[in-house]
Amino acid sequence: MMVKLNRRETLGLMGAAAVAGLARPAIAQNRKTVVGALSLTSHSGSYIAVERGYFADAGLDVELKFFQAAQPMAVAIASGDVDFGVTAISGGLVSLAQKGAVKVIGGALSEAPGIDGQKILASDEAFKAGLTSPKGLDGKRFGMTTAGSSFHYMGSKIAAAEGVTPQFVPLQKVGAIIGALKSNQIDAWSIVPHIAKPLAGSGAAHIIGNVADYIPNYQVTTVFTSAKNAADDRALTEAFLKGYSAGVADYDDTMVDKKNGEAAINEMVELIHKYVYTDRPLEKAAPSIINGSMLLNRGAALNVASVRDQLNWFQSEGLVDKAITLDTLLDTSYVETIDS
Repeated sequence: MMVKLNRRETLGLMGAAAVAGLARPAIAQNRKTVVGALSLTSHSGSYIAVERGYFADAGLDVELKFFQAAQPMAVAIASGDVDFGVTAISGGLVSLAQKGAVKVIGGALSEAPGIDGQKILASDEAFKAGLTSPKGLDGKRFGMTTAGSSFHYMGSKIAAAEGVTPQFVPLQKVGAIIGALKSNQIDAWSIVPHIAKPLAGSGAAHIIGNVADYIPNYQVTTVFTSAKNAADDRALTEAFLKGYSAGVADYDDTMVDKKNGEAAINEMVELIHKYVYTDRPLEKAAPSIINGSMLLNRGAALNVASVRDQLNWFQSEGLVDKAITLDTLLDTSYVETIDS
């Protein structure tokens, strides 16, 4: 008898297998394993794995190193300053993979049917002037960190679907984009819900659409490491993925599927608050952290079809070499793949 599972059920089984296989390997590190992160709830798998000892159980002494954008993290991993990272695929990351410096080894944050995801925002001024849906983005200033960033990709895919041409404005850091949106220096942006919803709630911006309506099953962020780690240090890489996957399963069970009850949610929100919205008291940060609960890929399963679409877009925009293949970018030997 053949049983067909939907995408979320498949991810759930992958995650259960990953956690069941969690064991302490004999890895003589004698050094810290440095993991790159951004102060976003989408990086909660790493926070939880540190705080609840899942990395330690996997035999790793992990230090988190924080970045303001994806590209600097990719450069740090290529140089050996950071061992593993979780971030969006960027043109810079693809180019580093072409040079043999990095490999994507798994998936992290995903847009998934039935789960709240990234929002498309309009500034208050632009909204009042008529930008009430993505159809109105023609000629509007759309914020991004850099050319070839996930923001650039999302904005371009949304614009193509609507047949419009926005003006992309590079602002380097997420904080700078938020400031520009609040002060009406840009007209639009797309971002995770734990940032989008407070901006909309404050009246500084307005939600005018959902990214998932334009890019279904988008593999928003990925897990990556140096090409050297992927090829030559399998024990270390597998240990990282085991610890990280345990953190992800804990997060999804508690914050997305809400299997563990209200007390567990409150405990996890307090844990995440150590890393996200640290400038706010817990009671003010908690609603944003809870509202930002998006699906993390259990077992770091990787949506290859989504990565392929992103690579094709980078190449069509002339942002990366057309000769680059998925094999250049990915090492799929570590995790299960989706839609490959």
